[in-house]
Parts: sequence; C-alpha cells; structure tokens
Amino acid sequence: MDYAQTLLGLLPGASRRTPGLKGLLHAAEAYLPPDQVERIRVAAEFGAEAHRGQKRKTGEPYISHPVAAAEILAELRLDPDTIVAAILHDVIEDTPIAKTEIAAKFGDNVAEIVDGVTKLDQIKFKNREEAQAESFRKMLLAMVRDLRVILVKLADRTHNMRTIGGMPPQRRRAIARETLDIYAPIAERLGLYSLKIELEELGFRALYPQRYRVLERTLKRARGNQKAFLSNIAEQIRTQLARQDIPGRVEAREKHLYSIYRKMLRKRMALNEIVDVYGLRVITDTPDTCYRALGAVHAVYKPMPGRFKDYIAIPRINGYQSLHTTLFGPNGVPIEVQIRTDDMHRIAESGIAAHWKYKAGGSTDQRTEQERAREWLTNLVAMQEGGNSEEFLESVKVDLFPDKVYVFTPKGQILRLPRGATVVDFAYAVHTGVGNRCVAAKVDRRLSPLRTVLRNGQTVEIVTAKGATPNPAWVNFVVTAKARTAIRQYLKGLRRSEAIDLGQRLLNQALGDFKLSLKNIDESAITAALGELGMQERDELFEKIGLGERLAPLVARRLVSPVPGNASARAEAAAGAPTTPAVPLAIAGTEGLLVTYARCCFPIPGDPILAFLSAGRGIVVHREVCANVDDYRKHPENWISVTWETNPSRMFGSELHVEVRNQMGVLAAVAAAIAGTETNIDHVELEERDTETSVLVFEVKVRDRRHLARILRVIRRMPEVLTVKRTLATRKEDVHKRDD
Repeated sequence: MDYAQTLLGLLPGASRRTPGLKGLLHAAEAYLPPDQVERIRVAAEFGAEAHRGQKRKTGEPYISHPVAAAEILAELRLDPDTIVAAILHDVIEDTPIAKTEIAAKFGDNVAEIVDGVTKLDQIKFKNREEAQAESFRKMLLAMVRDLRVILVKLADRTHNMRTIGGMPPQRRRAIARETLDIYAPIAERLGLYSLKIELEELGFRALYPQRYRVLERTLKRARGNQKAFLSNIAEQIRTQLARQDIPGRVEAREKHLYSIYRKMLRKRMALNEIVDVYGLRVITDTPDTCYRALGAVHAVYKPMPGRFKDYIAIPRINGYQSLHTTLFGPNGVPIEVQIRTDDMHRIAESGIAAHWKYKAGGSTDQRTEQERAREWLTNLVAMQEGGNSEEFLESVKVDLFPDKVYVFTPKGQILRLPRGATVVDFAYAVHTGVGNRCVAAKVDRRLSPLRTVLRNGQTVEIVTAKGATPNPAWVNFVVTAKARTAIRQYLKGLRRSEAIDLGQRLLNQALGDFKLSLKNIDESAITAALGELGMQERDELFEKIGLGERLAPLVARRLVSPVPGNASARAEAAAGAPTTPAVPLAIAGTEGLLVTYARCCFPIPGDPILAFLSAGRGIVVHREVCANVDDYRKHPENWISVTWETNPSRMFGSELHVEVRNQMGVLAAVAAAIAGTETNIDHVELEERDTETSVLVFEVKVRDRRHLARILRVIRRMPEVLTVKRTLATRKEDVHKRDD
C-alpha cells in the first residue's frame, strides 16, 4: 500500500481545512471512535490501489473524487458504512474488483450500497433521455432497499459539480440541467437542504454562468446596507425575547442566488423589486417555546396577513418543521422570519441523513423521517408500472416539487397534495381502490364535481360505488403522479381485455369467409400459427389483431390452410378468394376504447358506414360519404365490413353547422330549441361570417338518424335560422384537423 499511502498524502481534497485523506479523517475523528476512523483509512488505501493509474478530467488522481464525496458525508456525520461505501462507490464499475471482495473485506452492507450506486450506469440506451430515465428508475429501486444509496449518489454529484470546470461546455450544461431537474429536488424532498442549496448554486452557475455572475455582483454591492439593516432588527428581537424570558438565538440568513433567480422568473420581477433577499431565523428549545417566540416577534413588528405558515402542526411531507411569518419591517420592508427548535433545525439541514448519524439508538422523530421517505419511495416505485421510463421520470419530476395544499379527510386526517390537485387526486391519495371507485364527492359538505381544484383547509369526503370504474377523461385533469399512473394502469388492462375480445370477433369474422369459426379450427393449427408468429398464447394473438398489429384475414388463411380434411378451404385460401361474402361485424357503440368514431364525419346509427383497422388504435368507423375514406381505399387490406346492431344502447356524437342571422340572444334560442328535443349539447363554437350572419357549431349527443332528423326539423323552423346541416369533411385539411 506504499503507492496508496503516498498518493493519499498528496491528494487535494474538498475540505478547506486539511487536504485529501487528512480532511476526511479529520471530519471522521470529530464523531467516530478510533477503530472506525482506521477502517475508513484502510478503505481509502484499498480504493487508491484499485484506481491506480486512473485520472479525472481535471488531471487529478481518480481517488480524489471518492475521498471528497466521503468527506461530504462525514461532515453530515453519517455512519461508517456509508463513508466507506462512498470511498468505494466507483470500484466495482471502474476496476476489476468484484462485489464479493468488497463484502469480504468491508461487510455486506457496504457491498450492497456500492452495488446499488454502481448499477445506475451500466446499461446502454438508444438516447440520453432514456438512459437518464432508466438510471433514475434503478436508483429509486436501490433507494427502497437502502436509502444510503441516494446519500452516496448525492455526495458523488455534489463533488462532481464542484469540479465540473474540467468538462466541455456542452456536457457541463447537460450535467447542470440534470442536477437542477433531478438531484437538487431529491435532496430537498429528503430534507437535505444543505446539499440541495449547494447543488442548486453549482448547477445555476454551470448552466447560466453570465446570469449567475450578474446576480452575484449586484447582491454583493447591496450586501453591506442590508446586513446593517438586518442586524438592527435581529437585535430588537433578541431584546424582546430576553424581556419575556424566552430562550433562543437569532441568526441572519441570506437567500441563495438560485432561489432569488427562480423568484424573479416566477413573479416576473427585477432584482431591485425583490426585497426579501435576507431574513431571520430564531432557534429555541421546544415547540411550545416556538409559539411563545412567535408572539414576541409579532410584538416587535406587525405580521403581514396571510403570510403565516405553521409547519410545526402540519409538517412538510419531508419532515420539515418550522414556523414562518413575514413582518412589516422598517419603512414597510417585508422581513421573513423562521422559528424552530434545535432538533427541527437539524432535520431542516440534514433531513433523512439524520437517521444514519453515528449515535446509539434513534429517536422516534428519526424513525418517522425514514418512514416518510420510504413511503414516498415505495409510491414512486409503484408508479413505474404505469408506463415507460421517460413517462415515469416526468411523473416523478411533478412529485418532487413540494408546492402543496393541505386538505382534511372527514375524520380529520391531513393529506398533502400538490397545488392544483383535484378531488380525484385526493381520492387516489386516500387509496387506489377509493380512486378507482369514486363517483362523487363532498367538499366542505357540499356536492362538488370530481374535477374541483382543492384549496388549503378544505374537508373532502369521497362517495364510492361498487362496480364503478375510472373515467378515461380523468387523466386530462389529475395532477398527482399516483392518480395518473393508477388510471393509466386501469385503462391499460381495460384496453387489453377489449383488444382481446375485438380480436377474437375479427378473427371469427375472417374465418367466416371460409364458412368456419375458431371452434372448427384444430388446436394444433392454432399452436403452430402462434409458434410462427412468436407468441405464447391465444390471447396474445387476439390482442395483436384487436390493436391492428396483425391482420385477421391473413391469420385466418394461415389457420385454414393446415386444417385436415378441409380441402375446399385450403383451395380457397390458396386462391385468396372466399366463396361467400364476409358477415359484417356488428357495432353496438359499447365496445369501449378499441372502437372509435371519426370526428371528421361523426357516424351515428342508421348511417352507411365503413371501418378501418388502425395499428395501435383498433377500429375507426367512418361514414361512407366521408372524404377521409378516399385515403383508406388505397389500403383495402385494412378494410373491415361493419354494420350497426339493432337498437344500440349508447348515445353518439354528431356535429351541426347552423347559419343564423346576427341578432341578440340567437345562440341561447337555438340552444334552447336543441335542449327541447331532450338532447345534450357537449360543445358550442361561434364562427362569425360577416356583419349579418354567423355560423354556430353545436356538438350534440343523439341516439340515431331519427333523433338527429327531429333536431334538424326543430332548428329549421326557427325564423332566425338560415341553414342547418351535419358536419362532413370534404377536404383533407378538415379531416386531419378533426380526426383526433
């Protein structure tokens, strides 16, 4: 180990106190016993030997990076296993050392943490976005097993950001963007505010260096006057606390640059308009004293109405607790004050990391912090089943930003939801089963629509019904990742079952050309066809046909040709010409997601119709006279013969163009006439043609052509109506605009 010892003695480290390994050991000696400090030294020598000859982009020996990452964690006073794992976090990935060797020398815990960090970068992807998303998914899975994986990863990213100057500009910006989008919010979500602030500052400086320099220079010029101003207010508060015999210390705090920059963007303000760049923090001994201190502070300066937040009674989702108030300072300048206990301050700075601080036992508060983090991570992992990695990453980004509203269940339980959350989001936050079965809701004891956006302090009661199912339209207004994922999962299962049913019907219809059905096909023929198509079971084949990914006539010919004793069918299949026309597929309007009705021509029962198989969408039904049909005639293999079932049970959309004279109340009059025919109006548009006439476009729900004809007769009788007609696309641009 002479090489390692020599190298480590010369390493520049992240600490400003002492260089290299000396800085790490100095930080560790402040709280760890000598045998654990020696274990860290042995790990550093082992890592230096393993990385022998490897260098970073900056030209430094590679071991300088993991040692500096370990020092960041030592300054948070984390347990020895985490420190050792940070030193060795690149060993499995970048050297021949195996996980088993690390386990044998440093223990299974260390090996598992190192392995969890290593797995994030070992898979190749088609693009950087997919790689980022899949790595993030793997990191979350590793975090669920041991949260220390993310602590090592955050320390690794922090040191990489400190030394990012050695990277080329384009790569530097990409890493900075990822840091601001993913790692800084994760640090905040886990309560690691010290790391979160540093990651945001370093990311901001690397992504927008010019903006960073301008802000920094401007704030430095203003700092002298602000500090004197704040010092005077802090002294008045100290005096008031002492007068009321309230223990505590008062500290000035400065908002960091990225926070100021985001506020400027969010509120569209210039820097000189942002007055709360500085604030005060009061740190005392107990929660009860915090409230007494709040009274003392309000006795010095009056509080701003609506700017008080009690995060002690209702902690943030990451465990953060504090009282926040904003005061009218001298000359009306707002002063933000935070009041918290020493324990709350510790959690605010190190959050979940506090659970692994090296000390005997663990308080209930610490265990609660870990439980909160694990609950969040478990929910995130459950989300990954709802789509691909990139969808998952977008869902998590929404969940990471903690702009929350607090609402109550009827029993008084508090639920935290993102701002903009709806009643449906609340239902899924209670339980996925409640969300799936919700049919109505009461907000503050009043019936409210399911898309109602919730506000702080409201009490929400969900009404469920046995057999109720999620509405696909909910996806358009829910904001929580949990609700969106649960709805998508349900629809995915529903879509598959519908595709299987539709595929089976289409295949039977195609077999009908040969006077056969699936019941007549020998099992061996089906098994052989599945093998040729690379499928395992019938349902998979039916699903592919229902989704339009396999053509039913081709599959039918493949099944018919080997049927023993069916020579005529074989001959027909070979000739490609069935002896009898296909039996049309009956459309009832209740087929669900796999049968859609084209919005270019709005087919309804009674209309002559054609249908086409669209890959991934299933069957799309058009009127025979629709201009869009011309495009599909070029692909006859995708045609499907369809007809309406007798007495369909659902309502169908239709669109009417009504030309009227421009006069007061004409829209209301036409709408009232339509409503008088027991017809629902889904949507209305007003297209003004000239000063004398306008065109009203109504989307209505009808049962069939008879129902529509009655509506048209009623409208035509109105004196203010000039013409009325159904929508029918006649140009391709109309088709493409409406067929969605």
